[in-house]
Amino acid sequence: MSASPHPARQPPSHHPALAEPPSARFELLTSHLVVALVALVVIGGATRVMQAGLACPDWPLCYGQWLPGGRMNLQVFLEWFHRLDAFVVGVALLVLSAASWVGRRRLPAWLPWSAGAALLLVAVQGALGALTVTQLLAPGLVTAHLGTALLLVALLSGVHQALERERQQAPVALPQTALPLWWRALSLLALVMVLGQCLLGGSLASQWAAERCLAAAEGCQWLLRHRLAATPAALAVILLVPAALVLPARERHLRAFAALAALLVVAQVALGVSTLRLQLAVPAVTVAHQFTAALLVALLGAVAGRSLAPGPQVQNPAAAFPTSVDSAHG
Repeated sequence: MSASPHPARQPPSHHPALAEPPSARFELLTSHLVVALVALVVIGGATRVMQAGLACPDWPLCYGQWLPGGRMNLQVFLEWFHRLDAFVVGVALLVLSAASWVGRRRLPAWLPWSAGAALLLVAVQGALGALTVTQLLAPGLVTAHLGTALLLVALLSGVHQALERERQQAPVALPQTALPLWWRALSLLALVMVLGQCLLGGSLASQWAAERCLAAAEGCQWLLRHRLAATPAALAVILLVPAALVLPARERHLRAFAALAALLVVAQVALGVSTLRLQLAVPAVTVAHQFTAALLVALLGAVAGRSLAPGPQVQNPAAAFPTSVDSAHG
């Protein structure tokens, strides 16, 4: 019996070029890590606002127990849950780093190094967290603890967006060109300036300088520095909006991120003014100010990661999809 002249074609979804990339699970894990890290920063801020930094006087246990049920109140819960979230993040980053090194032959070359850097940062974060307790909330340690957490937020958000960009570009037959150098520099500048502003805010908070300034006119220089630095940082972020319009039309994600970041800057300024007018007497407003800052860092990290991400390595662009001759031969 002769073969059928029209053999069944392989469904496009089964073609190797359209199959789920090996990095898809890493993309999912990094998205969860970004959420957990933002939550970690917010819970840490709430812990400070509620003066619960020493609610657990020992470390890593709390009153010598993993779960201090008999001593649990709002302050103890905040400090205990902050540590629990940090532990979960640390374990997840350990898994991310180990898995990326084991599967490095099938993953982007930069992923294992980025995961390793994140694992190193979380180890430093854990050490700083322990020192903040044992050194009774020394202001420099508290600020460094916050700064390391925000670096982790930016790094993991950037890694997630770089993985997502590579997956979205992988099925495209034509190789993708890198984004302009001026845009990459501008995105990094905005991220660095916002991180610097957050560190100033952390220094302000760790020394209770705003409270002392409002109550006794002490430490007002920290409040003044924080307010003065807010203007250039805000302008750097807002400048991303018109700059993103110059990018190719396919960069709709960057345009959306830039617009959202600008909106967050407006909200952040409003919350900052509100905290001072309320004389820091409403913890929810102060925590919202810190939450917005963490979200802004995550968004700018996403912009920087997506902007710096290399395009997919296409050895033979013409082979990305089957040609008519391939189809004819099944």
